[in-house]
Amino acid sequence: MTTLTRTKTPVGNSLTAGQLPKWMPWALLAGSLVLSCAAFAVVNTGGSLTDFNIAGAVFVGVVVFAIALVVLSSVVETRRRAVDRFATVLVSIAFVIALLPLISLLFTVVTNGIARFDLQFFSYSMRNVVGEGGGAVHAIWGTLIVTAWAALISVPIGLMTSIYLVEYGRGRVAKLITFFVDVMTGIPSIVAGLFIVAVVALIDPGLNTGFMGSIALSVLMIPVVVRSSEEMLRLVPNELREASYALGVPKWLTIVKVVLPTSIAGITTGIMLSISRVIGETAPLLLTAGFTQSLNVDAFDGPMMTLPVFVYDQFQNPGTNIPAALERAWAGALTLIIIVMALNLIARFVAKKFAPKFGR
Repeated sequence: MTTLTRTKTPVGNSLTAGQLPKWMPWALLAGSLVLSCAAFAVVNTGGSLTDFNIAGAVFVGVVVFAIALVVLSSVVETRRRAVDRFATVLVSIAFVIALLPLISLLFTVVTNGIARFDLQFFSYSMRNVVGEGGGAVHAIWGTLIVTAWAALISVPIGLMTSIYLVEYGRGRVAKLITFFVDVMTGIPSIVAGLFIVAVVALIDPGLNTGFMGSIALSVLMIPVVVRSSEEMLRLVPNELREASYALGVPKWLTIVKVVLPTSIAGITTGIMLSISRVIGETAPLLLTAGFTQSLNVDAFDGPMMTLPVFVYDQFQNPGTNIPAALERAWAGALTLIIIVMALNLIARFVAKKFAPKFGR
């Protein structure tokens, strides 16, 4: 009896067959950039390095890379895969373009502001300073105090308003509040300053205090806190509320013990966004908090300098030593960015610490 042996033909891996290697897009990108730079260098023969258009070479190289990748993908892979790669390239280019202004801004501020980032800048004010020297300690303290008072005013009002809209608000009153909050979101900052000046002028004309600046900033903060907190509260599942009600817990206690702890991470982020929104405002503080070259830590007595106004003042009134004033202005801008970054890091820590999955 003869036995028949069946030979098996090897089957290729269907998951990897007909696909470009993972390194191929990067190799195409590098080759396209090299060819583009070489072409621009040939065109620029005889010119200086400063005449070399780096941005143009990168743009042409990216375009060549996109075309080469799509053509190669359509030949080796499928047409659908080629379209997918083309869409990925477009999204990546859009991301890089959106990131370029931020990188450029940070690079410019750091390179120009690091020259005066010394101990004197953080320990001296501008009192009796005409030329070089001086610092921004009065502006730093003013920024922190004005922003703290603005947050102390805005956060409770905005949070309670959002709780009312989500948990209690029904009918025309809630719709009217929502409408006015949306209108307040688009109010120009200088209008908020003019409003506070007009109100305070009825009591004491010509008065400029840090607390006036805080009230002006709170007008801008409240709608941001309301909208962000409202969205976070609406994300809390209704099942959690219903389970609390089923246990006989009152509504106000359900909000305090269930709803707010569940959404505390998003609420904290929204509050930090609102603070970042107003901490760099200049126009309302010019009208309300005013100018001063001395340190003032009393928000209810006399003008109070803030970092945005300090930067504006150094650019607009540099005095006899323009380079020194510009260095102080850039250092003030860098300090403001660091304060905003620190506030965001604190907000992330608080959100992570008190999120439900880490809570007790």
